[in-house]
Amino acid sequence: MDWLHELVFLSDAGRVALIGLAFVLVALVAMVAERRRGKRARIDRVGCMPWMTIFLFAAVIGGGLLASALPPLLRG
Repeated sequence: MDWLHELVFLSDAGRVALIGLAFVLVALVAMVAERRRGKRARIDRVGCMPWMTIFLFAAVIGGGLLASALPPLLRG
């Protein structure tokens, strides 16, 4: 339960960093899904899911959030 206490009383920069990390994880999942879709014999049979767009959106947002949260976290 100590990790829950730490999560509840986390600073604003820590929360922004966690949200940024979640976006980066979504970007990694979208990148893996795009690679799997590209290796299929018939790409059109899967359907249309814009994995590259999801990857770019999530990577840019996640990277921006992590970059903005890093200086306050390093200061303490």
